[in-house]
Amino acid sequence: MISPQRLKEQGLLKTIYQLAKKRKLRLYLVGGVLRDIILARDKENPDIDFCLKKGAINFGKIVAKEMKAGFVILDKTHGCSRVVKRIKDRICTLDFTDFRGNTLEKDLLHRDFTINAFALDLEKALQDKSLDEFIIDPYQGIKDLAAKTIRVVNYKAFDEDPLRILRAFSLAAIFGFSIDKETLKLIKLKREKLSRVSPERIRDELFKILDRPNAFENLIQMDKLKILKIIIPEIEIMRNVKQGPYHHLDVWQHTLETIKQLEILMKEVKNNKTIQGYLNEIISSERRRRALIKLGALLHDIGKPTAKRRENGKTKFHGHERIGLEISENIAKHLKLSNDELDSLRKMVFWHLRPGYLADNEEITPRATFRYFRDTAQEGVSILLISIADQRATRGPLTSRGSRMHHEKVVLDLVKAYFKGQKEKKLPRLITGDDLIKKFKLEPSSLVGKILREIEELQAIGKIKNKKEALRIAKKFIT
Repeated sequence: MISPQRLKEQGLLKTIYQLAKKRKLRLYLVGGVLRDIILARDKENPDIDFCLKKGAINFGKIVAKEMKAGFVILDKTHGCSRVVKRIKDRICTLDFTDFRGNTLEKDLLHRDFTINAFALDLEKALQDKSLDEFIIDPYQGIKDLAAKTIRVVNYKAFDEDPLRILRAFSLAAIFGFSIDKETLKLIKLKREKLSRVSPERIRDELFKILDRPNAFENLIQMDKLKILKIIIPEIEIMRNVKQGPYHHLDVWQHTLETIKQLEILMKEVKNNKTIQGYLNEIISSERRRRALIKLGALLHDIGKPTAKRRENGKTKFHGHERIGLEISENIAKHLKLSNDELDSLRKMVFWHLRPGYLADNEEITPRATFRYFRDTAQEGVSILLISIADQRATRGPLTSRGSRMHHEKVVLDLVKAYFKGQKEKKLPRLITGDDLIKKFKLEPSSLVGKILREIEELQAIGKIKNKKEALRIAKKFIT
């Protein structure tokens, strides 16, 4: 039974209904909001879609004015507007669209997938009884929901909006559904149309996939259908690039295995609230760090094909992290990632080898630990998690279980050190650049910054504790 109590925003809906009734407009709830009610799925920031025969833009303006909410026209040609209302700590998005067709049924025919192609008269939605008999479902969307199937409503779905190709996979990832075989055939036939979609829209659907714990299986399917090469063509250079005896897979297959192992690792730490809080941190818009880390894993070895060399009979990839950094920057800019996301991705790709170098030592000094976290900053743990997944995905004849276990112990100790450091009170700065310039009559230069970094490091590892000791160290640099 579909209960009206699932409509948590009933107060909001009543206001909208009264506004529509006053103007003799018939509104329908459509798509995702009904799907989520049926699946008993709550969203932190709900988005509710309405359709009406005509006048969606004007009605959206009326709703926004009444609610003192934000308003934007999404599509003037097809009649689509959006109202954004903050309710306490939640943001509610309300979209109003004109019918795309003469009737509701014809409008629903233009929806993307059957699980989004049913409707409910808003007046009926506000009644205190089961909603089952009132659901308008001409394309058997409820049946497909029960079968956990993603199916296009009609065979022109991807012509009308090619982004739906990627949305099929994001919905499959979000709900754990399978894509219908005929829909997959249509995706394969229409996949090149994705190249016409704006990078921002591609980015948003890609991040929805990466954010889910089953991203790997969806990426594999996307790869087989050659969808990944369309949205990130730079990955193609990794295919069939053989590696040395530490590896059992080529660069591309190793990359995919790294993502698989990263998701396994994320499941292993699912009960660690501290790590989960870190992974769930919003980096930009609604995009979380856990998704960005998977993108980092996808790109961590992208510099290897260009860097590959044979030296003394051995395969080497010297400098691949720097080459990978440049390629990743271009990908990030194309996908219109924010500056914060770009900075984080840079760190993940450039420093992904660093934990391995640390693990090669029998003991990690406080100085080495300080420098690692100084350089990797807020992505210190991201890189450590990628490093574990990278090692687990490396199972060539020269690797050993012992070395992997040692690597993981070192890395997990560093993870603990990071979060311990986050809780500790930041040490006060002992001296400033102005102190150095006045005391030693220096000109502003890179030397001042170098001295300050050295003093910060020595203070962090407990070698100096006051201004007098700091000035003594500074004097050694200058004289």
